[in-house]
Formats: sequence, C-alpha cells, structure tokens
Amino acid sequence: MIRSTLLWISENSWCNNTLPRLGFVRRATRRFMPGETLEEALEAAGILERRRGIPTLITFLGENVADRAEASAVANHYVEAAGMIASAGLDAEISVKPTHLGLDLGLDVAEENLRLVAEAAEALGNWVWMDMEYSRYVDRTLDLYRSIRADHPRFGVCLQAYLHRTPADLESLVPLGPAIRLVKGAYAEPPSVALPVKADVDQAFFDQACRMLAPDARKAGLRAGFATHDTALIRRIEAWADENGVGPDRYEYQMLYGIGDKEQNRLVAAKNGVRVLISYGAHWFPWYVRRLAERPANIGFVLRNLLPTRA
Repeated sequence: MIRSTLLWISENSWCNNTLPRLGFVRRATRRFMPGETLEEALEAAGILERRRGIPTLITFLGENVADRAEASAVANHYVEAAGMIASAGLDAEISVKPTHLGLDLGLDVAEENLRLVAEAAEALGNWVWMDMEYSRYVDRTLDLYRSIRADHPRFGVCLQAYLHRTPADLESLVPLGPAIRLVKGAYAEPPSVALPVKADVDQAFFDQACRMLAPDARKAGLRAGFATHDTALIRRIEAWADENGVGPDRYEYQMLYGIGDKEQNRLVAAKNGVRVLISYGAHWFPWYVRRLAERPANIGFVLRNLLPTRA
C-alpha cells in the first residue's frame, strides 16, 4: 500500500506542483540531493571522491520533454557537464533519461541528442548510462541502446528486474558485452507487465544479477552495476559471487547520495566497487518519491533526518 501511494503521488500533477514548495518537503531532500545546480552536484562528487574514495554518477533531473529546443538544451547541458567533469579530474559518469532528451518527440530526436552526449563523453574518456522509464518505452530505449552502443562502447543501459520481459531482454543483450545497471523498478505498472510482490522482485533481481555475472557474460565483457540499497540482497549477491569465483572487481553497486553511507563504506572496505548517484535540477520531486517507492524502508530514514538533532 505504501509503495502504491508513493507511486500515485509521483504521478499526480497537483502533488508535483504543490508539495515541492513546502518547506518540510524541501528539508527532507537536502541530505539526499546536494543542490539543484551542476556545480553543486560536482562539488559533492569531489568531496565523496576525496574523503571516501567513492566515484559517482550525475543526473540532471527531468523527463517527458515535449519541446525539441528544450531536448536539445538538455543534451548541450550534458555536453557541458562532461567537459566540467574532465576539467575537475573527477571519476563521475553521466546518467540520462531518454524522454528528457526527446524520446516522446520521436526516436530520431532522442538518438540525435543521445549521440551528441555519448560522443562528447567518450572523447573525454567518460561513460554515459541511459535510464529505463515506463514499460511502454522499453522497446524504443533498447533500440536506441543497440544503435548507439554499436558506435560508442562506453554507453550503458538500465534494466528493471520487476518487468516480466527483462530476463529475455537481458539474454538478448549479453552477447553485445554491454554495460547494464540493474534496478528493481520504480514505476506503477500492472501485474500483467511487472511483478507485484516484493519478494518476487527481490528474487528476480538476484537471478538477473547472477546471470550478469555468469561466465559467458563476463567473457563477453559485460559491465555489471547493481543499483540497490537492500543489504540482504547485496549480501546474497556477494555470497554467490564468492562461491562462484567472481571477484569484486567484476561488478559494482550503484547507490543513492545520502542513503546507506554505512553500507557504502563497508563495501568499499571489502574492496567492492561502489558508485553513488548524485541528482540535481529543479524537477526533483517525482524522481525523489519514486526512489522512496523502490524501498519504502527509506521513509523512516528520511523522517529521522527531519527531526532536530541534540547538541
């Protein structure tokens, strides 16, 4: 029920227009989003890298752009970001949403903008990751991935474990030696499309993670990123990898800024790869609520951060 309510809030126009203006809502995000500007995101990335040895991903929040000029401006923003990352000497990769770059305007628009970003980042030795959105976008997103990945190997894609179709999609991608970020899934989808029960989603995530670490996938060069804060699931993956002779250098965990710092530090100490996603931009509310919906246990963590601390 909590997850369904959060997903409804993330899609409700009144909530999206009204709730972000409330002071306590903005306070709830401060620990988890260092600011709304690229400069603030890169400053936070630098601090994480220097103080804790953790590299990052950055993403400029926004989606479902319906204006070609706006989509082009988003692409140019990411090109600028790639240059600023290189100038600062940061290990900070780029994560984009296809609808933010114009997928609703046409596959050609999104591909033109994605290629611009991928080319700029690759020229500077960086990576670009493409998020996965609602199930209705999956085919087009994978078409974009295959097309651009053919020319730009430093290009990754996200798969959502809760979709019934994902095991088949994963199998189709493995021979490409892709970069895949695996997430549980955070959009409201019907049971005919996505697994509705958390335990089933957790098992699907584990099964797909194991498939990504299988010998043929490693031989093909698959880069595996597991985006989760679920400590029980992380330990299951660690144990399976150890039992099957998969070293911690063959995969990484991708986690959110400000959440699970203790677990991040434990993983780093154990020589596991960790990369933290830093989000910025004015359109943060639906993204933030969907992150809570992915793991409602984080709500308690957020609420504790709203309470005044004792001196």
